[in-house]
Amino acid sequence: MLDWLVIGGGIHGAHAALVLTARAGVAADRLRILDPQPTLLARWNQCTGNVQMPFLRSPLVHHLGLGAFDLFEFSRTPEGKPFAAFAPPYDRPGYALFQAHCRHLLAQHRLTELHLQGGAVGLRRLGERGWQVETPDGALEARRVILALGLSDRPAYPDWARLCRAAGAPVRHVFDRDVHTAQLPLWRHAVVFGGGISAAQLALALAARQPGTVTLLMPHPVRIHQFDSDPGWLGPKYMRAFEAETSLERRRQMIREARHRGSMPKDVYHDLRRAAEHGELCLREANVTGATPQGDGRLLLSLMTGDTLETDNLLLATGFEPQRPGGPWLDEAIAAYGLPVAPCGYPVVSKALRWARGLYVMGPLAELELGPTARNIAGARKAADRLAHIVERGQANRSVVGGLPMVGTVGQR
Repeated sequence: MLDWLVIGGGIHGAHAALVLTARAGVAADRLRILDPQPTLLARWNQCTGNVQMPFLRSPLVHHLGLGAFDLFEFSRTPEGKPFAAFAPPYDRPGYALFQAHCRHLLAQHRLTELHLQGGAVGLRRLGERGWQVETPDGALEARRVILALGLSDRPAYPDWARLCRAAGAPVRHVFDRDVHTAQLPLWRHAVVFGGGISAAQLALALAARQPGTVTLLMPHPVRIHQFDSDPGWLGPKYMRAFEAETSLERRRQMIREARHRGSMPKDVYHDLRRAAEHGELCLREANVTGATPQGDGRLLLSLMTGDTLETDNLLLATGFEPQRPGGPWLDEAIAAYGLPVAPCGYPVVSKALRWARGLYVMGPLAELELGPTARNIAGARKAADRLAHIVERGQANRSVVGGLPMVGTVGQR
């Protein structure tokens, strides 16, 4: 039986595994990361690579490493110098630098050796001993399980796009598993549909490849925000009131109001305006009511403005569905063990992110405790810090009684 099993090998799961082993002292042979992808961070790499972002939206101190300035220090090493690039404001790291740092950490801490390729399909309590996680290849047992599940399996399709796709129309989402924008064949007229930073970055990347053949079709006016929520949510400025709020419905409303969905930073918008002024791409604001196949892979988009737009390469950049991750197997565990959930369906957890004895959450599943930044890199760092404290407190308590383990100490907070 493992001491820790992390379900999810994305940013959150990988960072939690690194913090637990490298900082909290969990033995590497007592922890594993369960993820269906062939490598850790595979979905992160695909989704971020598909929009071809030049710089991250998050600042220098948000990364996978242990110390706040690990990424900056890496940029000054022989391994990191070739990629060293930062953008104002907040010294946002270049995408290539961030990725190189991730690869460095995975290798340095041998996290790839902890990866078990497979997906969870069931969760069963083993009395006081821990949990059993069912996979298509068998069961895994662990004293403590961390649910580090993301939303990347649920790209958001507008209703019109879902209907068109069901009818066989060539409608694709930039975050679909089988979409790789670097491998797109040549097009006559590409349309990127979306209003946020991913849509903007993708449109700019496609326009750089084939100038004058790309339209960014935005369903709403431009929303300028540096981050996807105010930096005040990272500390007590806003979190004090959030943590004092006892109504889970009100907490959910606070999260909704805090998120700047479909937004982009000022510098990205300036890049769009410059590209449009130079004829590299076209900016249009209009929602879509439907798409009609025209043959030869062409689509005719019907716009709410009354006119139409033809494309032979339609890519949606409309984010992810907001439903709680996990799916049926987690629904069954919630029902079987009475795991507490809020009216929105998300877990009700302790400050230590404990959902039940030996069961912890991070990422979107932790947002009713960590607030609107829970699903971001900053949220991964917050969550992993709390999880590490569980181990560190347990070690301190054991030392008080002369090294004898205190039954029930770890996993009950």
